[in-house]
Amino acid sequence: MSSALTRRWQSLDRDTALALQGRKLHRFLRDSVLPFSGHYQRVFRECGLSAGDFHSVDDLRKLPFSSKEDLLPTPDNPRRSLGFALIPDPKVLSKRPGVIARALLRGRARVKDELDREWRPTFMTATTGRSTESISFLYSQRDLANLATGGGRIAEIARVTREERMLNMFPFAPHLAFWCMHYAGQDRNTFSLATGGGKCMGTEGNLRAMQKLKPQVVVAMPTFIYHVLQQAIDEKLRLEGIRLICLGGEKVPDGTRRKLSQMCEQLGSPGVQVIATYGFTEAKLAWTECPVDASAAPTGYHLYPDMGIIEVVNPETGQPVPDGTRGEIVWTPLDQRGTVVLRYRTGDFIEHGLTWERCPCCGRQLPRLMGRISRVSEFRALRFQKIKGTIVDFNELEHALDDVRGLGAWQIELRKVHDDPLDLDEIVLHVARMQDAPAAALERTLRDLLQAEFELRPNRILFHSAEEIKVLHKVGIALKEQKVVDNRPKATVAVAVNHSDGMKPPLVEVNGRRSATSLREPEETRA
Repeated sequence: MSSALTRRWQSLDRDTALALQGRKLHRFLRDSVLPFSGHYQRVFRECGLSAGDFHSVDDLRKLPFSSKEDLLPTPDNPRRSLGFALIPDPKVLSKRPGVIARALLRGRARVKDELDREWRPTFMTATTGRSTESISFLYSQRDLANLATGGGRIAEIARVTREERMLNMFPFAPHLAFWCMHYAGQDRNTFSLATGGGKCMGTEGNLRAMQKLKPQVVVAMPTFIYHVLQQAIDEKLRLEGIRLICLGGEKVPDGTRRKLSQMCEQLGSPGVQVIATYGFTEAKLAWTECPVDASAAPTGYHLYPDMGIIEVVNPETGQPVPDGTRGEIVWTPLDQRGTVVLRYRTGDFIEHGLTWERCPCCGRQLPRLMGRISRVSEFRALRFQKIKGTIVDFNELEHALDDVRGLGAWQIELRKVHDDPLDLDEIVLHVARMQDAPAAALERTLRDLLQAEFELRPNRILFHSAEEIKVLHKVGIALKEQKVVDNRPKATVAVAVNHSDGMKPPLVEVNGRRSATSLREPEETRA
């Protein structure tokens, strides 16, 4: 956030920032989206809309939502997502007054090269494809510059300096988390070593890289960094000098923050701050919290109002909710090329909505997403008796398990009795103890917690060594470590939201699975 523009944006009051966003939205639709997006040309035509109908953030309500279902290939249109790519017409660009003026001043060849760099896709990331087919998102050089700017802002908010060394342990893949932090290091001119995570160098290789580089900043997936630190503890190593762990790709419960900070203290790095990032492939950006002590409340994810608009809507009505109110996160960019989605429903729910209050930690006026972010796909229907099923919120369950003292890594396995698809469901809880926590006492604590808070009785609680739980998590094999595994044959997984505020999306059958009609699992980085 070093430019005059970004210094301006991070100190604006809510009304002024929204007014400027409205102007940027109009220009983005008028000059980039509507002339060159096949999908949105059709949508605007069918709705009788034009760029002239959009001059404020409130005007976005006129536009239908987009969702992952709109991007998925069909038998009739296997390359459907390309309809969301901005494909400029050279004849249209060449007639724009600004382009003509630049060509007269700089020469046609130079301007042609500049336009080519602005519009031609040269890079892509992709959704991980855990819930549906993987979908590619295209970037031009302008998008890569935006990604570097966004990554640099994460580093700046996290107070990363050019004198520090950063170890990037995200999996090497066309995956937003890895590339966001790669460009973050470049933008901040910070030395950064990318290990590619467990699939490239394994836990041992990452651990040796930490010993050699002695980084002040480590970025990684929560489950993977836990296994690396646990192995370091088992080997009685010293990892001194770490001050910050930046997490992405998974949810980060408060218990996870405390555990990682305590593990670093054991290894010789006391007072390590642990922050989470939030992002998803479709945004081509990620956002971060301010660094605070592991025992302090998170400050919320700082957004960039000059780069995009975040709405929080009621998932039933689709109407924006007041600031500070729980709802679903919806994304609209303000300056992108390549693949562009407007009013994109993420299927992510933010616990305390959006706030424009000044951040108590860094003092920035930027809007922030406050509270826990839950994924609608992690509400699952389980049938433990013949009469009815139980909706289990695995978002809350994960937070609860990570808060249990003495519990290290864990995995929940869903099975069917006798492996019969028509029989009852079973829950097997695989756990590893931290240090010398007594097994009997820990098992009793876990059973009491699951019964009291979730009305669940695990069929079995199985204790494992650190190495065994690493195998169960598929560390170094899967792109994301497996904390909840559904091994039910032809399991029917219901996606639902069951809250006191009445937010409950409709359920439909899709290929033998029930899912919310308007919601989906975002392929986040939780960069």
